Amino acid sequence: MDPREAALRQAYDHAVRWLASLPDRPVPARAEVDEIVRALGADLPDGPGRPADVVDLLATACEPGLTAFPSGRFYGFVVGGTEPAALAADWLVSAWDQNCVMRTVAPAYTAAEDLAGTWLLDLLGLPADSSVGFTTGATMANFTCLAAGRDEVLRRAGWNAARDGLNGGPAVRVLAGESRHMAVDLALRYLGLGRPELVAADDQGRIEAGALRRALADGGRGPVIVVLQAGDVHSGAFDPFTEGVRAAREAGAWVHVDGAFGLWAAASPRYAHLTAGCADADSWATDAHKTLNVPYDCGLAIVRDPSAVRAAMGERGDYLIHHAHGDPIDKVPELSRRGRAFTVWAALRSLGRSGVADLVERLCRHAGTFATGIAGIDGATVLNDVVFTQVCAEFGGDERTDRVLARLLDDGTAWISGSTWHGRRIMRISVSNWSTTDDDVRRTLDAIRRAAGAAG
Repeated sequence: MDPREAALRQAYDHAVRWLASLPDRPVPARAEVDEIVRALGADLPDGPGRPADVVDLLATACEPGLTAFPSGRFYGFVVGGTEPAALAADWLVSAWDQNCVMRTVAPAYTAAEDLAGTWLLDLLGLPADSSVGFTTGATMANFTCLAAGRDEVLRRAGWNAARDGLNGGPAVRVLAGESRHMAVDLALRYLGLGRPELVAADDQGRIEAGALRRALADGGRGPVIVVLQAGDVHSGAFDPFTEGVRAAREAGAWVHVDGAFGLWAAASPRYAHLTAGCADADSWATDAHKTLNVPYDCGLAIVRDPSAVRAAMGERGDYLIHHAHGDPIDKVPELSRRGRAFTVWAALRSLGRSGVADLVERLCRHAGTFATGIAGIDGATVLNDVVFTQVCAEFGGDERTDRVLARLLDDGTAWISGSTWHGRRIMRISVSNWSTTDDDVRRTLDAIRRAAGAAG
């Protein structure tokens, strides 16, 4: 047998066994790093080995150290699973091994990217002629969109950032709600813009439109970017987009929406109202490896004006083959290129319009079941005023909440993370996996009740 085929068959067998184990296996990993290092073998071999044997060793040694992220009972972060068609497409991506930067050289990839981008804009209710780029995740999607915004607001102020850099140019103000996600701060740091000016938010993390309007008025008419949020990482709350965008427009600001998981509400007739006014922004960042459940990693950088993102991201080289209609490389940083659009196309083609809406609504329904179930536990309080896909709760104080979380981890039925929100310890449940069933939710609620009872 060809060594590649033998290795792939070995990988297939291990992958199928792993997937079959997910409904019943404990969710937390069972081995520590040192144990896995010893199993893998710390010394580099002197000579080559059979590829199939290497794959077998990797799978066997690592299996005890795998957290069941794709399990229907993993709620620790906003981590989707792997929708079957997207998972299979990802295997093809690795086998095809395409360099997906140019339309002429990678026509298959570009076709999938063009189609997936068109479908995404339609599903999310965004302007049909926007640019859609595929990145490593929401951090780089935010980076891409904010780079386009930075250069555009500087251009309006008479400064060419691509030619002259930032030194000596007008200062760019960036305003964001005080509950914005850290990915925004990280992207701004990469872009040389520093920490944003923070605007007051309510107790659910929604930016206060009046406070935003006052902050914009206080800063004059220089170049400004306003960052709004679709889906607070704790509460799942959505900013008031209509009022926020209007205030930003009056100040001449670029408006960016960080919607890592919440932007997908627009794909559901039941929850689209949460994103009302969002489509009037200039750029949007979200993840496909969250709510859409394509394999890691895949972010989406969407920019209303394709020329703005092309000016910030586009590359030119004598050895490159540039196409008159533009290339994938013009939409995102080159280093974030991989065949991500293939997996997004596969997920969208498999689910269809109604399937995407049903997925969003199922996740929300499960979150609602969690909120109702936890509210019935003695001493527990659900802290969300509106439940989207996130549920935050406390169990009568920081110490007891941490004891409940520790008991849950020991139990192994589910993986749920703790966090600190408004200065107090909480349990944070993120419902994001397409494979989560009513039975998964029931089993997890039973585990939470056991943990709360054992915690005193």
